[in-house]
Amino acid sequence: MKINIIQVPYTMDNGACEENFNKKLDYLNECDESADVIVLPEYSDVPYAAAEKEENFNVHNTNIGRLLDAVKKTAVRCNALVFVNALCNTENGYRNTTYAYGRDGELVGKYYKRHLPPSELNTLKLDHSYIDSFSEPYVLEYDGVRYAFLTCYDFYFYEAFPTIARKNVDIIIGCSLQRSDSHSALEIIGRFLSYNTNAYLVRSSVSLGENITLAGSSMVVAPNGDMLLNMKSRVGIESVEIDPHAKYYKPAGFGGNAAAHYEYIEFGRRPWNYRPAGSAIVQNNNDMPYPRICAHRGFSSVAPENSMPAFGAAVALGAQEIEFDLWQTKDGEIVSCHDDTLDRVSDGTGKIYNYTYDELKKLDFGIKFGEKYKGMRITKFEDILKKFSCHVIMNIHVKTVRDDYNTEAMKKIVSLIRKYDCEKYVYFMIVHDGVIKKFMDYAPDIPVCVGHLGERPYEIVERAIDLGAKKVQLFKPYFDADTVKKAHENGILCNVFFADAPDEARKYLEMGIDTILTNEYNLVSQILTNE
Repeated sequence: MKINIIQVPYTMDNGACEENFNKKLDYLNECDESADVIVLPEYSDVPYAAAEKEENFNVHNTNIGRLLDAVKKTAVRCNALVFVNALCNTENGYRNTTYAYGRDGELVGKYYKRHLPPSELNTLKLDHSYIDSFSEPYVLEYDGVRYAFLTCYDFYFYEAFPTIARKNVDIIIGCSLQRSDSHSALEIIGRFLSYNTNAYLVRSSVSLGENITLAGSSMVVAPNGDMLLNMKSRVGIESVEIDPHAKYYKPAGFGGNAAAHYEYIEFGRRPWNYRPAGSAIVQNNNDMPYPRICAHRGFSSVAPENSMPAFGAAVALGAQEIEFDLWQTKDGEIVSCHDDTLDRVSDGTGKIYNYTYDELKKLDFGIKFGEKYKGMRITKFEDILKKFSCHVIMNIHVKTVRDDYNTEAMKKIVSLIRKYDCEKYVYFMIVHDGVIKKFMDYAPDIPVCVGHLGERPYEIVERAIDLGAKKVQLFKPYFDADTVKKAHENGILCNVFFADAPDEARKYLEMGIDTILTNEYNLVSQILTNE
């Protein structure tokens, strides 16, 4: 199979836009029937760094017809499979798209870029509705060859490489820019990708100039990591012959049987040693849309509150948030329990913070809920993070009895959150202003929600404004629609505690409440999922 890569000039302004675009068309015209696969770079419709959204779309609209027409004609003339990246206007908005045209000039596949950087999300505002849910790697099979795809920013997410490898692909098509990476870095990324997926990488990019060592590096890499072609900053068409079905197998450990590298890795994989990953990860607290339903103390009507079964039931049903309460034990452990006393929730008595963790473990925290939960032990904060980190947003109520908090306990709570890599998936709910300031000063990257203070029940929004907090947890009946309106006018989101009846929850949503806490997660969540 003969691979043709086209690498074109690229400028930082529109002065040479038309000239560079026409060069691209000229290179397509130079391709002949000896080519089997032809690959062009990312944003082939906009061959310069257009700064503004409208400018990008105007250039796209000018060029897209000419570009795709030339690609189709090239595919037919050369009897080749042609890959080109450009914007695509879908019913949901523009998407970064890699088009695949077959030998007859017909569209045979489309790959939508999976990872969008800030420039595409915030400046171009490309549609990203398709990236916020689980999907398998897109694989196109054509003439017995299996193609996978990565576009620019996609190359950096190595967590996806094992999934691509398991699809047994032959060639990975990379239409790319990667303008901030050096030639050497791009070569490292390309070799790493091919070696870990046992597939050829065919990557097309752009040249920033003859003597510039950034971007460029259109390349072909073999499954064993050998660099077969690297254009660096050269422009034009360059070619290489490959056998797309050739794979690289090595001993799976010294003296072991031959296997692909990813198969050898899978044998020893220990997921609990790594950053949380996989399809169970949800959008983080900044990205997850509102309104939300928060399972108060977990799904606390079907399992004991603040317990792993209650949290698990909520997460299994798709809860966007869970809420739970934290106390420090006498010996410094962090545990989840709502009351400061043990009497209601266990077979113990007295204050929870007067017990050591070992003493609390001897108590039954399930029997008061029902016989089927008899023998259940108190839940450690670390156990919640260990099981549910990044799988749900956590509304963490740090319980206090006065306007002060133990510094070492605060540091332990924050260090556990950082240990389980979920800073972006949690926020603290705290009542006392002094404690709020203490947590905000120590961990300014973790949001704090201002809680209901009994002696100042109607001043919660004013307190949040003074403290610089961006969320409040309203407590009925001490708020109304004007409270919510004032909060929103000041950029403050509103939780409400609580609503267990769907009709009441609907009224809160009509009022503008952002997150509703509920003990009846299944019933209340359906006002969002079924209506």
